[in-house]
Amino acid sequence: MKVDPYQAIALQVSCQAVNLLPSVDEARAQMLRAIEHCDHLIKGSIGFANSFNGVPVKLVVLPEYFLTSFPLGESIPAWIDKACLQFNGPEYEALGKVAQSNGIYLSGNAYEVDPLFPQLYFQTSFIINDSGDVVLRYRRLVSMYSPTPHDVLDQYLEAYGKDALFPVVDTDIGRLACVASEEILYPEITRALALNGAELICHSSSEVGSPRPTPKNIAKQARAYENMAYVVSANSAGIEKIPFPAQSTDGSSQVVDYKGQVLAEADTGESMAGSAVIDINGLRQARNKPAMTNMLARQRLDLFADVYGSQTVYPPNNMLESGDVVVPDRAHFMQCQETAIDNLKKLKQ
Repeated sequence: MKVDPYQAIALQVSCQAVNLLPSVDEARAQMLRAIEHCDHLIKGSIGFANSFNGVPVKLVVLPEYFLTSFPLGESIPAWIDKACLQFNGPEYEALGKVAQSNGIYLSGNAYEVDPLFPQLYFQTSFIINDSGDVVLRYRRLVSMYSPTPHDVLDQYLEAYGKDALFPVVDTDIGRLACVASEEILYPEITRALALNGAELICHSSSEVGSPRPTPKNIAKQARAYENMAYVVSANSAGIEKIPFPAQSTDGSSQVVDYKGQVLAEADTGESMAGSAVIDINGLRQARNKPAMTNMLARQRLDLFADVYGSQTVYPPNNMLESGDVVVPDRAHFMQCQETAIDNLKKLKQ
């Protein structure tokens, strides 16, 4: 199906932390105010962008932490109470209304409780369609201090199947997928999504801002080029009400095309400058041409199957004990990484 060109906006938004708020009710109220603020910025951005170049805005990507910031040592149960979304909770309802009222696909990232794993939370990247429905949930797979599906892998696969690990949704603006935050640094994740058909990666991030080339900015271009996919990456415009300098994570929201070229990039502060026209038809034509630049068609995946399939570095199922989910403390994550380091040493012997 032909996809008309459209604009995507990586909306750079200031994040208001809930960590220091004294009550759950205050945290929940602030989260809803954050959604109202995003709606205000989206409406204004769409109005300007549509009139500026005459191409309609169809996709808006919000940054990581736009609702809550991140846990600063809070226990998993405490963070669930204060900051995690329920599947059909008021926050998703409000976000659905934002998408529907603005006629856009809306992507973002939030901490979420899965009813099948109520003792844990997952960091979830979502896509909401222009009717207000959640059409994709991607659970972050690589995280330093948060639970992931890999930590309860057997039960997660039993509940959802392998397709849930690297989901792609086919829409009228292309085949969309999500990568969370620092996962842009792990080429296997974006490659798995591309092999599942992804044409555009929604990347919600909250990352160090710098005039120097940063690891994530380098990775965005690399992931786009090697997978022949667009990357729409939204960074936070700082994190307020948290005990470190607010503007440490600010700037560089951008749109990268399937040739690895940065089409637009925002400076610091709240901004819609990271916006550009998406040409899905051009991408599909490039993927269908025999050429040295057709990076997907030149993949020889069989060469790597044994290397990946026969090795374990970071232990899966580390939050399962005799089939039960075990809620870890912060030290557990460091212990798992120590195990991974030991496993890497053994691989070299």
